[in-house]
Amino acid sequence: MITKGKITDFLVITLAAISIAIAIYFFLLPSHVSVGSVTSLAQVMSNIVSLPVSTLSMMMNVVLLAIGFILIGKEFGIKTVYSALLIPVTLGVLERIYPNNVSILNDQFLDAITYIGFSSVGMAVLFNRNASSGGLDIVAKIMNKYLHMELGRAIALSGMAVALCSALVFDKKTVVLSVICTYISGVVLDHFIFGSTIKRKVCILSRKQEEILDFILNELHSGATKYHSYGAYSDEQHVEIVAIVDKHEYGKLMTFIQKTDPDAFVTIYAVNEMMYKPKVIGK
Repeated sequence: MITKGKITDFLVITLAAISIAIAIYFFLLPSHVSVGSVTSLAQVMSNIVSLPVSTLSMMMNVVLLAIGFILIGKEFGIKTVYSALLIPVTLGVLERIYPNNVSILNDQFLDAITYIGFSSVGMAVLFNRNASSGGLDIVAKIMNKYLHMELGRAIALSGMAVALCSALVFDKKTVVLSVICTYISGVVLDHFIFGSTIKRKVCILSRKQEEILDFILNELHSGATKYHSYGAYSDEQHVEIVAIVDKHEYGKLMTFIQKTDPDAFVTIYAVNEMMYKPKVIGK
């Protein structure tokens, strides 16, 4: 059954995939920098075999899509099949419309950085929709699922090999720039994926614990846990409040704590992933 949510997913994935293809064609390809991706590997191979980048990218994506469909799941596979095929198709269209593609910025480094900025936004949108742009993104998603590795780091590691392959056809400067930009791409992608969704674990020791707990429960409408703890030096008993809050709630909570009890002892931890099993009533 086609729902409004599925239509929205389809439109968002379409726009993200097309934006990635545009970034590849007008910024990555003219720079000759191999920013760890299947398209970059296709760019290197196109200098060895007489096939266009779009064709080579399509061939490699088909193999990786089959692997991703098996290891990651049906939903990821279907969405990624669409986005991964749309990217080389868009590249093929751009190759026909703009056959003599040259650098817009006339600077290799600026081209690579611009590509990273635009493509990272597109890839982050796809990952958050449980899809990917195909290629090495599938490898990174598999590493994320089975090795619990952050997506940005997984992409950076899997892409380094591709970046180093540029040594086969490009000069030393391009190889070094490829490795550096692959790392930067992973860092930027992590920022876009986790920057807005990252949560914080806030641990609070305060003599105004009831007021703070009331604020968390009734103002933030969030949950909290209380732990009994003892100071090692004084052996005095305390109650520690632990709450998991998002970025918006975190700002409100810290403002309230500073206003209510400036002497409160607070520790904050970044939370990138949470796993829980909802309790079923009656079981």
